Amino acid sequence: MPRTARLIAFAFFLLASLSPAEHIIVTGGPAMRKWENLRVPDDQHDRWWANFVRASTLRMAEIRKAYGADASIVWMIYQPSYQARGREDGQPYTTWLSQVAAKNRATLVWFNGSGSFIQQLNSRPRGSVETFDFFGHSNRFCFLFDYSNEIMGASKAWLHEKDLPRIKSSIFSRTAYCKSWGCHTGESMSAAWKSATGVALEGARGPTSYSDVGQGTMPVVHGGWVR
Repeated sequence: MPRTARLIAFAFFLLASLSPAEHIIVTGGPAMRKWENLRVPDDQHDRWWANFVRASTLRMAEIRKAYGADASIVWMIYQPSYQARGREDGQPYTTWLSQVAAKNRATLVWFNGSGSFIQQLNSRPRGSVETFDFFGHSNRFCFLFDYSNEIMGASKAWLHEKDLPRIKSSIFSRTAYCKSWGCHTGESMSAAWKSATGVALEGARGPTSYSDVGQGTMPVVHGGWVR
């Protein structure tokens, strides 16, 4: 390798090593009760608006325990669903979420679709992303930022595995740990994530349950976690 090229490569490595480690938590939105109340009880989602929120704050506590009290957390939240559910419930959920972020010393980043999500994610410094967690609805091919919020049983905002090559692989550290806490991600999207970013994504083979997050328990999988 020519000397100039070696110097450039070293400069990039140095810049990456100087980037502060960041922990990205992505929180999808809840369903609307007006749609879910039409389902039989066993098939209803999101009776509590904050399932994904509470799981996210539990993860923040884990990160601070593992990486230190001053670990830098970037909290990305799909805003439209919380605005809509807030109007339905007559509660200022987006205001509350801003307060929760401040209480947990997390940098709050709102996004409103796959385009703004990718743009915000790609803006992270080179080599800075040490952990990545997704909490929300999903299927084997997509993160569903919105599900049963605008349309019953359907999504209008998602990140499909075909979109993953648009994510800059350079934002991840060499030791980055990524996990999706949504249903079925490990059945296809995990492999697509690894192919696109070079980083493994742990995902569920089977559905996940958020039933006990209100009692301080992280979501569980009814199947198994795979990478």
